Amino acid sequence: MAFAIGRAVGSAVVRNRLRRRLRMLISAEQLPPGLYLLGARPPVTKRTFEELRMEVQALCERIRAAQIRAAQIRGVT
Repeated sequence: MAFAIGRAVGSAVVRNRLRRRLRMLISAEQLPPGLYLLGARPPVTKRTFEELRMEVQALCERIRAAQIRAAQIRGVT
């Protein structure tokens, strides 16, 4: 998992705090193996931890659903 968090998001302290939160939330999810790049824009700093958790869960669910669809297309179940 890689993170793209630009300076527009905030100071280094803010970006590192966000990166730590995202890393912790994503590690709790069971993502399929792969390479992932997660980007963040400035409004993300206004979200509470619970809002961020719900967004990460929704994102991970979309990733899992896309992996399942891709496997079905390839004929691998």
